Amino acid sequence: MDKLKAMQCFVRIADTGSLTAAAQALGSSLPAVVRSLAALEAHLGVRLFNRTTRRISLTEEGKRHLDSCRQVLAALDDAEAALRADASEPSGQLTITAPVLFGQMYVAPAVTRFVQRHRQMRCSLVLLDRVVNLLEEGIDVGIRIGTLEDSSLVAQPLGQLRRMVVASPAFLRRHGTPQHPKDLRQANCVRFMAGGSTGWTFHENGKALQVPVSGNLDFNHVAPAVEACVAGLGFGRFISYQVAPFLAQKKLQLVLEDFEPTPRPISVIYPHARLLPARTRAFIEAIKGELASLNTLNA
Repeated sequence: MDKLKAMQCFVRIADTGSLTAAAQALGSSLPAVVRSLAALEAHLGVRLFNRTTRRISLTEEGKRHLDSCRQVLAALDDAEAALRADASEPSGQLTITAPVLFGQMYVAPAVTRFVQRHRQMRCSLVLLDRVVNLLEEGIDVGIRIGTLEDSSLVAQPLGQLRRMVVASPAFLRRHGTPQHPKDLRQANCVRFMAGGSTGWTFHENGKALQVPVSGNLDFNHVAPAVEACVAGLGFGRFISYQVAPFLAQKKLQLVLEDFEPTPRPISVIYPHARLLPARTRAFIEAIKGELASLNTLNA
């Protein structure tokens, strides 16, 4: 058994979620892929996938072995790149994920500039407003807002983002400026439904204060919720970058600043602290430089 080819086959099956798709991606036949997987499982003495007629999924042993195989293959990529004359120039495919609006505003331009500087790179940017499992979804680098819970990932801090309540100047003239979070109970609030909560969290005297809010507009996406607040339809609670342009243009005004909760960290995350491909290391350093210069991160 060719262990290296077997590992490459195993990783490709895990990435594509299908024996047939893996065979197509590898330019091989389905029987050859099946034999390779069977040989690897026999050699290891464990089952790597649970297989039914409809789907294939990693076993717990398969998940652990997948992480090891990725490290070995990444080390091989590095070793080969070091032997090339142009080893200093990043090349190859890189997949990045980020939250939708933050990605549109900051990550997409940074990725574009990265590719402009490194013409041998191919980048795919996946914008999603959900927590992405990098290993399971075949993503190299992520931008994460909030606390990192997956201990198998490496995180490098980029800054902090505030959660703030805003309203348009016209709305505040009509309804007054709240002096305490409890004042929002009787106010019209534009809510962003992604969090699943009907209340907003504040801090008072070092303790969390949960205030239930209601209103006549709910959205499952940030951008229209911000626009509704700009149009004077109510109070909104957002992360600082989401409203930074409108605050700068004085289309929105910050309220209840003294009661804001603890800022949320923003990080660049990736699997494996060691043996990263050169292209991944280059992008991590580039995005750290790009985002560290944004005033809105600590606005």
